[in-house]
Amino acid sequence: MFLLVDKPKGMTSHDVVDRLRTITGERRVGHAGTLDPNATGLLILGIGRESTKKLGKISKDTRKTYMAEIVLGEERDTDDSEGKVVLKAKGVLPPGRKEVVKILREFLGEQEQIPPKYSAIKLKGKKAYELARKGMKFTLIPRKVFVHKINLIRYKYPNLEIEVEVSAGTYIRALARDIGRKLGIGAYLSELRRTKIGEYFVEDAVSLEKLTRENWKRFV
Repeated sequence: MFLLVDKPKGMTSHDVVDRLRTITGERRVGHAGTLDPNATGLLILGIGRESTKKLGKISKDTRKTYMAEIVLGEERDTDDSEGKVVLKAKGVLPPGRKEVVKILREFLGEQEQIPPKYSAIKLKGKKAYELARKGMKFTLIPRKVFVHKINLIRYKYPNLEIEVEVSAGTYIRALARDIGRKLGIGAYLSELRRTKIGEYFVEDAVSLEKLTRENWKRFV
């Protein structure tokens, strides 16, 4: 059984899994595609042995669509609003809309993306964010990702909103960071909402608040 959940802000994806274990009484619960705690939107939950076995393929092989809000003119160590400021643009003119559109188009297609240092990627058995929090220096290997679609939704400096469809494994935080670097002014991700995974839409998802032990099977 698969259950589509609209993850609220402030919860980890694992928190959602734990909640579903309590609601369903099933220990074998997993999710396809992690969302950061500050992100919201579509999370696919597999319930039971057979469903959880299929989650890896869903996570690995499907495109994902996001609505992302980006703040230009500042870079942070986590590439999102939670981090410390490491760069602040001074004495530069805000880029015009045409320039922003031009730069966004340069991200279409295959890209080599360096993951955020504050990520769960493992280096010699340690997660990158654990090393970063200790102030240790390390280098992450670029990954090949694919941006299928990137559209400008709204722009009023310093706030930029885009819709983006990407391959599995793409970090939207890193994409925001790289957009800022190409514009020459820095940027970080301020809000993120996942709206689609493959053929699954967030409009068809249920909020956690509506799920109970008595009614959860109605939504699978």
